[in-house]
Amino acid sequence: MEKRRRGGVSSLMVLAALLTVAAMPSPPRVAAALSPDYYKDSCPDLESIVRYEVTRKKNETVVTIPATLRLVFHDCMVGGCDAAVLIASKNNDAEKDAEDNESLAGDGFDTINRVKDAVEKKCPGVVSCADIIALAARDVVYLADGPYWRVELGRLDALASRASDVKGKLPAPEMHVKELTPVFQTNGFTTKEMIALSGAHTVGFAHCTRFTNRLYNYSSSTPTDPSFNSDYADQLKQACPIRVGPTIAVNMDPVSPIKFDNAYYTNLQYGLGLFTSDQVLYTDETTRPIVDRFAASQEEFFDAFKAAMLKLGRLGVKTGKDGEIRRVCTAFNH
Repeated sequence: MEKRRRGGVSSLMVLAALLTVAAMPSPPRVAAALSPDYYKDSCPDLESIVRYEVTRKKNETVVTIPATLRLVFHDCMVGGCDAAVLIASKNNDAEKDAEDNESLAGDGFDTINRVKDAVEKKCPGVVSCADIIALAARDVVYLADGPYWRVELGRLDALASRASDVKGKLPAPEMHVKELTPVFQTNGFTTKEMIALSGAHTVGFAHCTRFTNRLYNYSSSTPTDPSFNSDYADQLKQACPIRVGPTIAVNMDPVSPIKFDNAYYTNLQYGLGLFTSDQVLYTDETTRPIVDRFAASQEEFFDAFKAAMLKLGRLGVKTGKDGEIRRVCTAFNH
């Protein structure tokens, strides 16, 4: 798997890979009082500053869209929405150094750092990096023709970031529904919310090495996963030969890879899910009805995605002595 990179990776890799997802309720780490108006007086131009910088970065590379969206998921699912994933450690032992975070694209980090620089010039020491991640994630979805929602604000940034905290907190591409569900149960997500968050794979790319087992090593008698559409599997084998390099990548959504829409779910109906953890949402009878509903109604998907993102944003919020407002997002203040 490739380490974090800036910009593109290959001609096939149009966008940065994204979240795989799952669910059920019982929230352990829920938010303190968050409000969309938290910075109304202290930094009234915040949202326009964020939108301007995110748009500027997106116009440089569309990888900005999934790279930024993926950051919020990888941050919030590990210890809460506290920007711990942004910390750069000299010892390579922060969250971003964990194996499950090694493929996070550099364009996501660059987007947040650019926004923070611009915000600090206008409102020094006021806005947390955690809140900037939340706003930037909303903006990249909206800029990709996806839904818009009011982001709840008022988080502080973490005082610690440990690679050892990441293991077991994020879904893996080879997981089935019964394995995905507990990852999200811990954070109080329902099955519907899990499937809605999975729809973020409507944008992004994935490195071939993340799914070549499905193409070449599914089983001793059946090398290629039979749930793949056969024509799609043949195309993927051309793009991702058996000894493919770690930097080669393909679009998560082969139909509309740079548009945030409900094509992801239609793709699953036709065997066009790239990861096992994507396609099983359709092959598993317990989750298929929700996939069918989202495929039939983009509005229902958008409504569910917005609600799930708000819920994600409430996880593990730091307040008071448990957090700080970092001067730069990559380093603690002390």
